[in-house]
Amino acid sequence: MKISSKEDRAVYHCISRVVDRRFIFGPGEKERFVELMREYEQFCGVQVLTYCLMSNHFHILVEVPKRPETLPTAEEVLERLRGLSGAAISAGKAEQMLAMFAQAQNAQGAAEYLEQFYQRMWDVSEFIKLIKQRFSQWYNRQTKRKGTLWEERFKSVLVEGEGDSLGTMAAYIDLNPVRAGLVSDPAEYRWSGYGEAMSGRRRAKEGIQRLYGLTVGQLEVNRTESLQAYRVRIFAHGEAGREGIDETAQPLRRGLDREAVVRMLLQKGRIGIDEYLQCRVRYFSDGVALGSREFVDAMFQKFRDHFSIQRTTGARRMRGLEPELFTARDLRVSVFA
Repeated sequence: MKISSKEDRAVYHCISRVVDRRFIFGPGEKERFVELMREYEQFCGVQVLTYCLMSNHFHILVEVPKRPETLPTAEEVLERLRGLSGAAISAGKAEQMLAMFAQAQNAQGAAEYLEQFYQRMWDVSEFIKLIKQRFSQWYNRQTKRKGTLWEERFKSVLVEGEGDSLGTMAAYIDLNPVRAGLVSDPAEYRWSGYGEAMSGRRRAKEGIQRLYGLTVGQLEVNRTESLQAYRVRIFAHGEAGREGIDETAQPLRRGLDREAVVRMLLQKGRIGIDEYLQCRVRYFSDGVALGSREFVDAMFQKFRDHFSIQRTTGARRMRGLEPELFTARDLRVSVFA
């Protein structure tokens, strides 16, 4: 489900995996992916609030603003193109085309030409597609391979763009390397929004600042205080860090045993958000829309044709969780992956 940027802003949790779930992302590959993500973040006019790049998949929490009434000028479009490395249409080529239209006094032609760039802006599908395409091209050249690199288009969950729903999704994403036993502190993982922000990267710090402001409902928040408050939020949700390795070299992790969690849910028990985020919970990737009851019900009505005619309400409470959060899908099978 996608909100048109001509209607309103929206926030999405986007996920995509490598074909056959191969582990292709080493340090060099991760660095290149992040570089491309930042290039197209600027070009598309979106903002990455946080992200996490793992060995065979990525998570990106991205805010897509409403399309502005006053569109970028030709020079502003060229400036965005100059920020791209190896784009299909270079800034030089675009400049030549615009000069040709100007010389012919063809304002309509210039406007139509610029529109092809506007169509790639303020759109979550275009943003993710461009990153994946450019990374695939780069990776295939580096490894002398051919063919598709990704196992599917991509998955996305429409997230309520404010309050605890947004903060919970962000914490879930930044805790990925902790759940995987790679680090004990999410600040130590450099290929995530929080880890990159803690290392001093400006764009990542801006993302966390914006994320925190949306979470607490304030447009203007201090950047340093935002990082500190977000760290408190992450650690309040519990640390599931590594405690060594077993005889098979697999990480030993603290956290909840999956079977124990399922037993608790079957017994109608409730667990806190900190324990929830220590598990791989499908609601965060397969829930379609996530937020308050009011938000999910509103999205259900907006996208009514996506659901069966027998269904009368949209919001489905996330099983076993205190406090309440809702999704548009009631995942009864393998809620805890």
